[in-house]
Amino acid sequence: MPNGEYDIAIIGGGIVGLATALALSERFPLLSVVIIEKELRLASHQTGHNSGVIHAGIYYKPGSYKAKLCVEGGRRMKAFCEANDVRHENSGKVIVATTEAERPRLMALYERGTANGVEGLALIDPARLREIEPHARAVVALHSPTTAIVDYTEVSRAMAANLESRGVALRTGTRVHAIRRADRLYVESNKGTVAARHLINCAGLHADAVARMMGVRPEVQIIPFRGEYYTLRRGQDRVRGLIYPVPDPEFPFLGVHFTKRIQGKVEAGPNAVLAFAREGYRRTSINLAEMLQTVTYRGFWAMAAKYWHTGMHEMYRSVSKRAFLHALQRLVPELEEHDLEPGGTGVRAQAVAPDGSLVDDFKISETPHAIHVLNAPSPAATASLAIGRHIADLAATSFGL
Repeated sequence: MPNGEYDIAIIGGGIVGLATALALSERFPLLSVVIIEKELRLASHQTGHNSGVIHAGIYYKPGSYKAKLCVEGGRRMKAFCEANDVRHENSGKVIVATTEAERPRLMALYERGTANGVEGLALIDPARLREIEPHARAVVALHSPTTAIVDYTEVSRAMAANLESRGVALRTGTRVHAIRRADRLYVESNKGTVAARHLINCAGLHADAVARMMGVRPEVQIIPFRGEYYTLRRGQDRVRGLIYPVPDPEFPFLGVHFTKRIQGKVEAGPNAVLAFAREGYRRTSINLAEMLQTVTYRGFWAMAAKYWHTGMHEMYRSVSKRAFLHALQRLVPELEEHDLEPGGTGVRAQAVAPDGSLVDDFKISETPHAIHVLNAPSPAATASLAIGRHIADLAATSFGL
């Protein structure tokens, strides 16, 4: 017998799952909703290990989910922080072109950001850059004054408090191992069975596995990439806000950069290396079953053939502090090796298509009585409140709410 019956079960207590529950409880206050999270703490994985940036929406193709939901989500995130006394700061950000060869790509970013409605975006010369970031160097830069910083773990706590006040059930330490479909959906876990009329899959690093539990064959597979950071010993002396390189348009990662955290420290990174476990926060973290899933997926080998050179360089930076430093010195030449000390790590759930392409946009799929968030990397935390509203719109139609 089920130990709970609900209208909607959300699997995954990260920021997208929490924001989805918020949107549903606002729009449909009479619905009974439960969030099922395998960890004892909410926001334990991607949400709790990211760099804490409220992105402005510069990088994303106009008209894409990322472009629309990031710009809207950033506004909503700042408003939520204001309303719930969550610390945040408009730190500002510069994207720096360090060579003339990068100038056309920076101009393209300016055009994208402008098309996406990013406020205050401006191309600046080296003199203006030195006023904003005295130690950064570039031939030309892009200034985004509305880019902000926040601690998304604090945001998630505020979301959870809101949800509890609205009667949403939060079941932590509840690991799902099977989902049965009968007169309704039965979610089986280590803490018993939950029955629900509908399900929303926000399982992040395990989203494709949850979809397969329901008999769905997702068009993509999650491949985990670990991002490793250093912390600056003298961060306030060298970096005031956020300093980013011009990204490689063929690779959906932003390159190593400098990020001021809301707590005051400055992080440098991350790289992007293949992880041997979906929660592989350390180089020694290996899950043989998950590793086998990766290496037997044809999309992995197609991806490896396409990006092997970039991948080897990222791995080299992972083991060589000097190589990591060299990449950072392109942005801040005065940086020295003793300025860097080991920092944290995160794991990005990257959806990969069978042809080896890294899925760049958010990917949300609908199946009978279910919605699956199959790709929600950065800027998903920024966009989470807008993503949640979008999923609530889908649910209204798909679930007949």
